[in-house]
Amino acid sequence: MQNNSALIVVDVQNGFTPGGNLAVANADQIIPKINQLAQYFDNVVLTQDWHPENHISFAENHAGRQPFDTVQLAYGPQVLWPAHCIQGTHDAALHPALHAPHAQLVIRKGFHAEIDSYSAFMEADHKTSTGLAGYLKARGIDTLFIAGIATDFCVAWTAIDACRLGFKTFVVSDASKGIDLQGSLQHAWQDMLAHGVKRIYVKDIASLHGAA
Repeated sequence: MQNNSALIVVDVQNGFTPGGNLAVANADQIIPKINQLAQYFDNVVLTQDWHPENHISFAENHAGRQPFDTVQLAYGPQVLWPAHCIQGTHDAALHPALHAPHAQLVIRKGFHAEIDSYSAFMEADHKTSTGLAGYLKARGIDTLFIAGIATDFCVAWTAIDACRLGFKTFVVSDASKGIDLQGSLQHAWQDMLAHGVKRIYVKDIASLHGAA
């Protein structure tokens, strides 16, 4: 792809794939598609969920709460999750099948104990920046293709923030996998499309490169 475009690969980690602490069903099946996509881009950025043990999003850190409960925090509603992607653990490591050796940057998110971070650009308070937007803009990148896990959480939040920040934004639907918690996948797509995100498929990108 042109030098002004980048592929953002969201949270393809052991923790979100089968056998992980917050596994998304069949999420490992999208990894070959992501590897295929990565071959088409000179610019690749990976994101990595990177939580401390006392993270505010973990249900075990809230007395009397269960995973998937929702609580109200200072920055708004927060879904509580099983402890996952704890810093330095196997669960937090990038999946061994992911192959994008030319990726230039790994953005770690969710490392502040008191705030969650689904988006690669902005933490859940919509104020605290990860610095990714500045990095991309300094390199002259204005078009983003986003894939990964999970479509209805970290992928969607990343894509919506990308649009808000002025990037032309595409989500590669069949190279992303959703949790679909109580209809969250359909809602996320409605929200993304309403913000100007475009839906695209691997074959659409492959065809630009003369690939099958």
